Amino acid sequence: MSHKSNSLKQLALQKFKRNFWGVFSFYFIVLVGVISVFAYVLAPDNSQYANQMHLAIHSKKPGFKVQMLIMPSQLKTNQGVFDKIFFGKKNVNTEIPISEYRIENSILTYKEYASDGLKGTEKTIKTDLLLNHSPKDFIKEKSFLFGTDKYGRDLLSRVLVGARISFFIGFVAVFISLVIGIFMGSLAGYFGGKVDAVIMWIINVTWSIPTLLLVIAITLALGKGFWQVFIAVGLTMWVEVARVVRGQIISAKEMQYVTAARALGFNDFRIITKHILPNIMAPVIVISAANFAAAILIESGLSFLGIGAQPPMASWGAMIKDHYNYIILGKPYLAIIPGLCIMSLVMAFMLIGDALRDALDVKS
Repeated sequence: MSHKSNSLKQLALQKFKRNFWGVFSFYFIVLVGVISVFAYVLAPDNSQYANQMHLAIHSKKPGFKVQMLIMPSQLKTNQGVFDKIFFGKKNVNTEIPISEYRIENSILTYKEYASDGLKGTEKTIKTDLLLNHSPKDFIKEKSFLFGTDKYGRDLLSRVLVGARISFFIGFVAVFISLVIGIFMGSLAGYFGGKVDAVIMWIINVTWSIPTLLLVIAITLALGKGFWQVFIAVGLTMWVEVARVVRGQIISAKEMQYVTAARALGFNDFRIITKHILPNIMAPVIVISAANFAAAILIESGLSFLGIGAQPPMASWGAMIKDHYNYIILGKPYLAIIPGLCIMSLVMAFMLIGDALRDALDVKS
């Protein structure tokens, strides 16, 4: 039996490897996962939430470059390496975009950056205020590969950090939906009768409520925030898993191996967990991939409505909300870039779901 099981797994794996789009989507999802975990290491702006604002350079096109005067602060931050890597750096320095500067008699004179043909304010700083370093040590050229948003923040950094929410909400939401859905579906399918009737009534009532409205209601009840959205999305996606598990168990519980398990005196819990569930997980895995994509879309919709991840936290949906009106103002990339990120990640999960469905189909 073990040899046969291993053979079926190897066969499914070989079929999956032959699916180009499935393999491509898998590696793309892994890449997004790595970016999500190490976003602050990869982001040009590694401040917390990539929230370093420069209003003087707002809404600049991709590839924009500017000289930045970095004024060091006397404040010290006690922040560990782990904290910096995974939660961003607490930036206490002041960054000032400048258009030109000169040094005369130990005095730094600079002109603040101003767009649209305006002239920036000219200011001076004594070099002893720069901790006895050369002023050139604090003037660096910054490049913004994706340009800047309407607050002058680095759009590339916001996209990288925003990937964390969209990616991890899929894991949390699917985990919650699997725990509740498998539990409820197993009880309904295995025991039947009144237990099935009650659980199906709960499923049908939950199913009849529009998903977005139910998520909004749960979010408002739990409060606005990061984890509240994760829990709300997970609590609305379990019904599909429960219906699939229920239908599969109703068919599987009449199989001979289940009858043999009962004859050997195994309890119901062992029969469900050790014998039935391992044999019906193929459709559950496929629907979980679809739920990943659905969770990302729901979170993006909630952030667009303003009840998802709250500022200054970066979120692809919130980035579209902030900049969708720029589409008609000649700067559509501010909304198109995060929109393409959402589309590509959702498509990757849908494609890998199709690939898993074909690979796990025993009839093909």
